[in-house]
Amino acid sequence: MRIRYAARTDVGMVRAHNEDYFALIEDERLFIVADGMGGHASGDIASKMSADIIGEFYRITRDPEAPWPFPYDNTLSYAENRMVSSIRLANAKINHAASKHRSQRGMGTTVVAFSLNGDRAYVAHVGDSRCYLIRRGRIQALTRDHSLLEDYKDARPDLTEEEIRDFPHKNVITRALGMRDSVEVDLCEIEIEDGDRYMLCSDGLCGMLEDEEILDIVLASPDPESAVRELIDRSNEAGGTDNITAMLVECAF
Repeated sequence: MRIRYAARTDVGMVRAHNEDYFALIEDERLFIVADGMGGHASGDIASKMSADIIGEFYRITRDPEAPWPFPYDNTLSYAENRMVSSIRLANAKINHAASKHRSQRGMGTTVVAFSLNGDRAYVAHVGDSRCYLIRRGRIQALTRDHSLLEDYKDARPDLTEEEIRDFPHKNVITRALGMRDSVEVDLCEIEIEDGDRYMLCSDGLCGMLEDEEILDIVLASPDPESAVRELIDRSNEAGGTDNITAMLVECAF
C-alpha cells in the first residue's frame, strides 16, 4: 500500500500561542494529533508529552521481549493493545507530571491516533479531537467526541439543530489525558479501501467547518498538502477561535 500525507498546525486568529501538537512515527505508520489544555505553557507540554510518550512506547515495543506497563487484553489484537497501552501510559505520565509540578497542575490533552497495519487501520482517541474517513465521495466521523454536548445529545435525541448550536457548554470535554490517573480509550478498526482518505484534526478545525465543507475541500484539493493548507485557511476565515491542526493521510493500493 502507498500512502501520501501532510499535516499543518496554526495558532488561529484569537489565541496567543498554540497548544496543539502533531507527530508522525513513519516506521510504524502512526499518526497523532493532540490538543493541549491548561493555560500558559502547560497545554503545550501535555500535548507534546502525549505524542512523545506514545511514540517512545512504539519504539520500545519493537522488541518483543520489552515489558508492557499494563496487562495484555486478550479481547483485542496486538495492534489494538499496542495503541491503547501507549495512550494509557501517556495519560498516567501526564497525570503524574501535573500532580508533581505546581506550574503544570490542571494540564491535560486530547489525543487522536491513527495507525496503518496491513490492510487494516486503527483509530484510538480520548477527548474531542477527531478522525474522519473520506471514501467514495462521502465523509464519516470515526470518533465520537467525549464532551458534554455529545452526552446531552444522547440524553435528548430530539434536540433541534438550533438547540445544538446554542448549547452553552459546547467546548466542555468529559475525558482527556491527564484528568485522572487512568483513562478509557475508545478504539475502532477499519478495513482500508483503495483511495481512502483519513483526516485527523483538533476541534479548532471541526468547530469552525461543517463536515460537508471539510469533504468539499478535501475532494477539490490535488494533494494532501493543498488540502490541509486550505482547511486551515478556511477555518481561520470562519473565525479561527482556537488553535487549528489538520493531518490528512491518503491510501492507495
